Order: sequence, then structure tokens, then C-alpha cells
Amino acid sequence: MSTPEPVDETASLGIELGSTRIKAVLIGREHEVLATGGHDWENQFVDRLWTYGLDDAWAGLRASCAELGDLGAVGSVGISAMMHGYLAFDADGELLVPFRTWRNTNTDAASRQLSEMLGTNIPHRWSVAHLYQALLDHEEHVGRVAYVTTLAGYVHWQLTGEKVIGVGDASGMFPIDPVTRGYDEAMLARFDELASGLGLETPLVDLLPTVRLAGDPAGELTEAGAARLGGLVPVGTPLCPPEGDAGTGMVATGSVAPRTGNVSAGTSIFAMVVLERELSRPHRELDLVTTPAGDPVAMVHCNNGASELQAWANLFGEFATALGVEASSEKVFATLFGAALEGAPDGGGLLAYNYLSGEPITELEEGRPLVVRTPGSPLELGTFMRTQLYSAFATLKIGMDVLLKDEGVELDTMFAHGGLFKTKGVAQRFLAASIRVPVSVGDVAGEGGAWGIAVLAAFGQHRTADQSLADYLDTRVFADVELVTVEPDADDAAGFDAFLERYVAGLAVQRAAVDALR
Repeated sequence: MSTPEPVDETASLGIELGSTRIKAVLIGREHEVLATGGHDWENQFVDRLWTYGLDDAWAGLRASCAELGDLGAVGSVGISAMMHGYLAFDADGELLVPFRTWRNTNTDAASRQLSEMLGTNIPHRWSVAHLYQALLDHEEHVGRVAYVTTLAGYVHWQLTGEKVIGVGDASGMFPIDPVTRGYDEAMLARFDELASGLGLETPLVDLLPTVRLAGDPAGELTEAGAARLGGLVPVGTPLCPPEGDAGTGMVATGSVAPRTGNVSAGTSIFAMVVLERELSRPHRELDLVTTPAGDPVAMVHCNNGASELQAWANLFGEFATALGVEASSEKVFATLFGAALEGAPDGGGLLAYNYLSGEPITELEEGRPLVVRTPGSPLELGTFMRTQLYSAFATLKIGMDVLLKDEGVELDTMFAHGGLFKTKGVAQRFLAASIRVPVSVGDVAGEGGAWGIAVLAAFGQHRTADQSLADYLDTRVFADVELVTVEPDADDAAGFDAFLERYVAGLAVQRAAVDALR
């Protein structure tokens, strides 16, 4: 944490509710980080569904903002959070069921039916899939639903009173028309036909937040909203449209133009690739979403990212403590990741699965973390850790192959951000080898989406008339940012391919573990 002097109205505040940490980032007029604050939180598995308590969200928001110090005047604020999921409210604004997060895969029937009926891929975690599954399951609450939104949309609504959402986050609720950059009207009509047969008479568009593009006004902080933030931000401060972590990740890496993309690695891991053209057909492995400006994006989203790596790092940290060696989390990660560079390029016959939850890309409704080896496989630190890192990218690689090989989409470079890339030159190197594309990391890689939503707030405040988001990022934000780019290494690439072949064959073991271990 750093504490600045009271800032002026050129500063922007970004707050992101991530999967394991709520983070606040204050940036100056030149988009430099002035201060950061954070608060750890964790999802809970309740009644076989992944959720977070909304009271915990507000406590974390206040704690994160309090760590910034005396803010004084702030020029603009932005809210971001985990994309997708389901928050349903009645006409009085009361939450009807606990927040259902992107991590849930109980929506398989809804996902399959809607994908077929709408003619586009509707992933398990999308808000409309959650709503439709509730209809299929005849849940009592659906007859009282008056408003459905995402976590970012909910927080923004409580702060401003405005039921609006950024187009990038909206594209994880319902398909977006690439021409109008609003909800696809033909698909809305088709959904209403399907839903009316299940008892939902209210048109879906009346249940969803209004779509806003990057730079559009999206309301001001009310007295009630300011109180929600502990009185740290002045009443009347303007807010930009709320966005999901996918959209803010694109902004944080400057990848909002065609032939660019980014990978965000946290509890989940996903890639966003800005498209030059329409895909030839729908693919189960690919979501069609948008940038915060409404441009089409293909997304490869994997439910399982770095959580299993974190668990192993914690275990090795405990072992170090038991030996009487005190080592920080950063030191443990740096040591383990450094060892991975010396591991066998193909993982030495080891297999690891990081599946804490279900994984739609590999058609698993639940997950069981596993490490598997043959009797002849070496069990030594470097190869073990390389296998764990390969595992974090394996499912992403399966989806990226559909995009890059089957669809022939071309990429000039991929930008990477998130905690996995804080240890320089390791995860970045293995990601480049896995997807055969140069991977770039900048100084803001660790700040991620909280910095990205602060930049979106600044864009709404400081852009010139009719300036596009891509131009603003190129000329105002990233013009002088130093990037470190790693090219794919031939030996690593060949080794990763060998590992992935075993990984795909071994999915039968993962499925057996799900069936056997309850």
C-alpha cells in the first residue's frame, strides 16, 4: 500500500472485484499509479453452487478504498468485477437467490438449448444461461425477477442508482449485435418465445441493464453510494460504465484493436482476441463478446487458472517454515517458477490437472485436481513445477487451437497480465510456447483490471471529442510504456505439444476421478 497526498480532480479511481482479491487503484493524469489498496476474499461452495456474499463485497470495497489514504477530490470512478454470473432482484431491489458466479457449470442444459435455438454459442456462465436454467428447473424465484445484472453492474447500480452496464460486460449476459452494439434484437425475440413457454412473460430486455459504450456517461455517485464507500469519495463524482474483468484486461494491456489479444491469468484464465472478420461458424470453445467499445472479440474462457499453483506454493511455503526458513510468498513463487525453467521440456511424463471446478471446454461438469505419473517419470522439483505451469495453460491451448488453426485467425502479439506473470520470464515463456505467438508483458501486468477500469474512467473524463478508445490507449496511455516480449522457444513448444497429447489422453482419468470421488 502507498498513501498519496490528497489528489485533485484529474485523478481516476478504479475498483475491481476479482475472484480472490478486491483491489482499488488510484491513477493520475498520465495514468500513473498513485496508490493501491486491496482486500482478500474467497468464493464459497454452498448448496453445490459457487457464490460470494454481497456483504463481503461491500466490506472489501471499503477496506480497499480506505488503504488509499485521503483522496480529496477524485475526477472519475470505474467499477469492474468478475464477468458473467447471475444476480437477480425483485421489484423492491431485494436479492432473490445468492450470487451465482461464472464458476458454476450447473447450466449445461440451458447452455446447450440456447446455443442451438439462438444459433450462437451461449456459455455456461453467461447470465442468460443462469436465468434459463432457473426456468428449466422451475425455481420459485423466477416469477419474481425484475432485474438481472452482473456483479459490476450491481455495485454500479448501488453507487449511482443507474441500471446500466458496459457493452463488454453486457456481452457476457446476452449476445450483442455488432452493428447496433446493443443486445441482439432478433435473439431477444427468440429467447422471449422460449421463455414464455416456461412461464416468464416479461420481455428479457426489460430485465437487463441498459448498454453503454466506453466513454459514455453512466451516472454520478449518490449520497447513498458515497456512504457505501465509507465517505471516501465525494458525492457527485462521475462514474464510467461498469465493465467485466475481461474488458478491463483488454484495456490494461492495450489490446483493443484487430490482430491483438490478451491473456488474463488468475483463478480463471482466459484469452481475448479482437477479430478482423466474422468466424465461419459457432464453436463450443469460443465465446463471442466485445471490447468496451463494442468491437467483436473471440474469447477462450477456462474456469480453472492459477488456484492449484497457489495451493502448491502454499504447501512448499509451509514446508520451508517447518524447516525454520521464513520466505515470503513472492520468494516462494520466484523459487518455484525459477526451478520450472530447468524442468524437462515435455514434463517428463508427469500429468497435472488444475480442475478445482468444472471445465466446459473439456466437457467436465466438476473437477478434481490431480497429479499423475508413470513409475518411470522423474519426480523432481523443476519438472513438477513446469508440469503445473503447463497445466494452467493446457485447456486454454485447446480453445486457442480452434481459433488460430481451425478459423485461421491471425495474431501479431498477445499481451499477458495477472499475478501469474509477476515472476518475470517464466509463465510468459511457457504461454508463448503453448500458443506459438509472441507474448508481451508490461509494467502494469500485476495491477491488471483495477488499473484498466481506472483508465476507462479517465477516458470518459479526458478524451478529446470523438476520440476512439484504441486511439486514446495508443497515444495517451501506452505510447511510452516499455514492454518485454518473449518469442516462442522451439524446444519448449515441442515439449508442450508432447505434454498436451498426454493431457488430452489423460482426461479419461479426470472423468473417472469425478465419478469416483464425491
